[in-house]
Amino acid sequence: MFATEVRYTRLHRGAWILGAWLALSGPAMAQSDAPASPKGGQALEERLAEASSRLRNLYAVRGDHPIWQDAEIVDALVESLKTLDADGLVPSDYRPDELQAAARTALMDGTDDETRARFELQASRTLMTALMHLQRGKVDPHRIDDDWDLSIEPPSLDLAAISRALDDGDVSAAIDLARPPYEPYEQLREGLAHYREIERQGGWPALMSVEEPLRPGDTGEGVTALRERLASIGNTQVVAADEGYYPSVELQAPEPRVYDEALVDAVRRFQRHHLLADDGVVGPRTLEALNMSVDRRIDQIRANMERARWLLHGLPESFVLVDIAGYDLRYFRPNGDTWRARIVVGQPYRRTPSLRSEITHLTINPTWTVPPTIMREDVLPKVRRDPGYLATKNLSVLSPSGKQLDPNSIDWSNPGGVMLRQQAGPNNPLGQLVVRFPNDHMVYLHDTPSRGLFSRSQRALSSGCIRVEGVLELAQLLFDDTDTRANVRRLIADGKTRNVLLARHVPVVLHYWTVQPEPDGELAFRPDIYDRDGALIEALDRSVTL
Repeated sequence: MFATEVRYTRLHRGAWILGAWLALSGPAMAQSDAPASPKGGQALEERLAEASSRLRNLYAVRGDHPIWQDAEIVDALVESLKTLDADGLVPSDYRPDELQAAARTALMDGTDDETRARFELQASRTLMTALMHLQRGKVDPHRIDDDWDLSIEPPSLDLAAISRALDDGDVSAAIDLARPPYEPYEQLREGLAHYREIERQGGWPALMSVEEPLRPGDTGEGVTALRERLASIGNTQVVAADEGYYPSVELQAPEPRVYDEALVDAVRRFQRHHLLADDGVVGPRTLEALNMSVDRRIDQIRANMERARWLLHGLPESFVLVDIAGYDLRYFRPNGDTWRARIVVGQPYRRTPSLRSEITHLTINPTWTVPPTIMREDVLPKVRRDPGYLATKNLSVLSPSGKQLDPNSIDWSNPGGVMLRQQAGPNNPLGQLVVRFPNDHMVYLHDTPSRGLFSRSQRALSSGCIRVEGVLELAQLLFDDTDTRANVRRLIADGKTRNVLLARHVPVVLHYWTVQPEPDGELAFRPDIYDRDGALIEALDRSVTL
């Protein structure tokens, strides 16, 4: 995620990226304080023998002592399941009403042991499903994202602590033990509640399309509607209408029809938080973002809460985070500082993948071997049209073994396995430096001669790799923080192409967030450049089998 300007201690720096998020504590199989007897009876033991290992582990820490044998604890479970909508999950997935109806039969006086045992495991299976969804996500990311390559294993649930909470009758506390305990996740949760309150109050007014953009100094009803639209984001809680996310926007301004400086500042802030050009002009793209419905924003928050549940576990204290949809890179350094830079990522048809790896080395003064896709789709058509193209781009033709070939000897309509390589230099697409990390997608972080692209608000412009503004500074920090004795600028100055191994590897995570909590608590919404939100939301809403 994510990344905020929050200091990431074990709770706050806790690994979103938004920061670095850590594992739940406590041994999964430690004995709880649950009484060892009476046991659940032979019927329960027999059913446990056929149950999943997850259920068997839960009852093992309890000495097979049952949990759901009175109506009060079942009622607490039902009510807790209904609150999971606050985490963007779907309470009906867990069939709370069916569970309560089954309890009425199972807990009646005289009910046989088999019926009680069947209900006991039904309730526990429901709870464990909810806990797993809350801790690590409901949706398998591999099923909806072909580019997903993040293998972050969540910690084991602390079954002993969960069992103790259940013995105290506190199902809510048991559920809290599975909820990601990281500030970015809690900010998303609070934001979801806020936007649902906006929805409950009827949403926000849509702005009318106009032939000309709204500009500072304009007057009219369109300006009044714009003022009301921005004020609506923050006026639904206990604050006044002018004390929400946009405190300078008053519903009853001295001249509400005038596009004044306070309103200009609010529009610019909105634009920055939506990765739009912050010019204060309400043109087509800003208007589109303003008119995005509140239910669409709610779905975006839910999608990113699920992404947080996938990712906010087990990340280290220090790592490099690439926020793909936010066009942002942050290096969380071992000393607690955060280095930040703008980036350029892959175009929608050449997506930058989500992955986790480790930075192993840097290439100084790199040559550039044209990747197969770029060669096939971009370079070869230009060579066929203009035989002089290779010379103008300083591209050498090589055999698969690396032997240099005469370009005029190649049949460019069917060139076979030849490679094209550009020598190091100021016009090399990789610039002066590449940051390398092993991955199956052949992507890396690198410098670029096209530095003007960093000033654009929308930066999905590359062929999949990540261009980093100020990457030479990042490289020197990586050297310094890993005790690698190297000086980046001296190495570049000698002109030699070389690899420099880091004395210690640095974790790197590439991930995709379309909603990000800002340091002030406001949620920033990003364009879904790879159209990934829809499939995730659809999967979140799909019912599950318990």
